[in-house]
Amino acid sequence: MANTSVDKTKKMVGMAILISLIVVLQFVSALVKIGPFSITLSLVPIVVGAAIYGWSAGAVFGCAFGLIVLINCMNGIDAGGYLMWAANPVHTAFVCLFKGAAAGMAAGFAYYMLHGKNTYFGVVCAAFVCPVVNTGLFLFFMYTFYRDILSSWAGNSDVFYFLFIGLAGVNFILELGINIVLSPAAARIINITGKR
Repeated sequence: MANTSVDKTKKMVGMAILISLIVVLQFVSALVKIGPFSITLSLVPIVVGAAIYGWSAGAVFGCAFGLIVLINCMNGIDAGGYLMWAANPVHTAFVCLFKGAAAGMAAGFAYYMLHGKNTYFGVVCAAFVCPVVNTGLFLFFMYTFYRDILSSWAGNSDVFYFLFIGLAGVNFILELGINIVLSPAAARIINITGKR
């Protein structure tokens, strides 16, 4: 009985540390902008947490990330997000929280499905899936809920071209690159945690 209590406490403390890291990284990343949106630096701790604690914890980490993104949209730190918030607060809250939770869950599922053969491979795949889901859902919801804003931002260019190249292109490549480059460190953390 005591062992279960200790394990639960360790899990709560570990999750709290990762959530704190996600919060700090997301507030810092609000200062790093390419175009109207910030580059997400907090996906790596989401991947690490989802791999260590499972897909449901990944959803929790993703929601923490989404909540900070939403706060940045509401207070104008994220200028593009502020325009989304002004246009439709309910949709903006849904987009921020849902895409974050889905990205965390997807990272957890990817790691769970692939780590049996090789931890490093599982982490790299989870690190790839997380920004793909996050950005993919963002693009889908931007096109679904905010087509008028997209049209005004695109100006005379095609909305699809602007959506994939102008709005998400550089951000996505940078986020994916950061995740892939930091994957070996994440795999090492997961290996160390698994040996305890």
